[in-house]
Amino acid sequence: MSKERAVLRSWGGLEARDSTLIEPDDWLVGLRGSEPVLAYGNGRSYGDSCLNDGGGLIAARRLGRILSFDAGTGIMVCEAGVLLDEVLKLCVPAGWFPPVSPGTSLVTIAGALANDVHGKNHHRAGTFGRHVRSFELARSDGSVLTCSPIQNAELFAATIGGMGLTGLITRIELQLMPVDSAEMLQEVIRFDGLDGFFAIAAASDATHDYTVAWVDSLAGGRQFGRGVFFRANHAPASDVPPAKAGPTLPFPLTPPFPLINRLSLRAFNALYRAAQPRTPEPRRIAYHPFFYPLDRIRDWNRAYGPRGLRQFQCAVPIANAREAVEEMLRLTLRAGESSFLTVLKLFGDGPSPGMMSFPIPGATLTLDFPHRGERTLRLLDALDRIAIEAGGRVNPYKDAHMSAATFEASFPHWRDFARHIDPGFSSSFWRRVTGV
Repeated sequence: MSKERAVLRSWGGLEARDSTLIEPDDWLVGLRGSEPVLAYGNGRSYGDSCLNDGGGLIAARRLGRILSFDAGTGIMVCEAGVLLDEVLKLCVPAGWFPPVSPGTSLVTIAGALANDVHGKNHHRAGTFGRHVRSFELARSDGSVLTCSPIQNAELFAATIGGMGLTGLITRIELQLMPVDSAEMLQEVIRFDGLDGFFAIAAASDATHDYTVAWVDSLAGGRQFGRGVFFRANHAPASDVPPAKAGPTLPFPLTPPFPLINRLSLRAFNALYRAAQPRTPEPRRIAYHPFFYPLDRIRDWNRAYGPRGLRQFQCAVPIANAREAVEEMLRLTLRAGESSFLTVLKLFGDGPSPGMMSFPIPGATLTLDFPHRGERTLRLLDALDRIAIEAGGRVNPYKDAHMSAATFEASFPHWRDFARHIDPGFSSSFWRRVTGV
């Protein structure tokens, strides 16, 4: 079997230790060793769910072909390693769009399936897995199975959100959605506190396909909980040439210390809020900066320094959301930590087909921090406790620290899922939270 040593990392900066990179074609024809394996796509998971210390990592990005696209029905068939960005470049000019899109276009389609990602339109469209028609799954016993809601249905449910543990996804059939243009009709609304967010979000989810808010995590006192709410729908067709996204700029190096700190972030937050429109009238903008603003800065995670970043995301039932979100934001303020990407939105109640899907009806809060060692880990543990005590859960594919107890509380039925794990597959995350 063709293997090579490679330094593979997650987006948060965790590194796969003593892992080997395996050609997918070799693994598929049966050249398999005794070590457990895991598919590795584009490494955009923040924690260790995409890593496999001491085992093999199948280079799934090399399964990179779009096999077919029907511009009449919006059905696309592609291999596992195709990037969402590559799908966009083909489907948007033809009048189609991914039905669910995460905050970066640089994820693989199989990664989006395996993590059952959500987007700004969860209240309307649910998770990515709801729009997967079928996929092909290669297992370590040599079988290759077609999975759909009616064919191998249990494996279909286990693989959607199953973090790559049920086998190697090789091919996906996806239903895209029609759009009239490559632009968004966006409205920007400032709010002065969390009550303002929850009122705007409840009203906006009834009228707009996409809703999300940025919160100023450093605002205290009378300004606590202030932020900016973004809502949008796909824009209608227009004779005016579409707006163009700006160029992609590289982040040149990894600094010896985090550039994200209270001083730099306080200045950024003030400038960011001041730069937003003061009136909420709709504006046409290109789709790319609305969905993927940070994709314009290549390797932006380098700004967090050599130890990388740790991201926290939770989902909390709506009955407890207001109180829990306030408690988490105040805890972050007291801890003296700086969260650059502080994102708040409401999840809808559309069920996912995946057994291990993260979203639940309610609110979801995302925070990220430069990794400063024990002080950062203590804060993350405290945030976990607040989420769990509020009846919520912590997102596995954003995680690099959660305890087995937090995972159990987040996903109490994980043992039902574990029955479907391929015995030849494992991950650093899975061993950490289950001991298996």
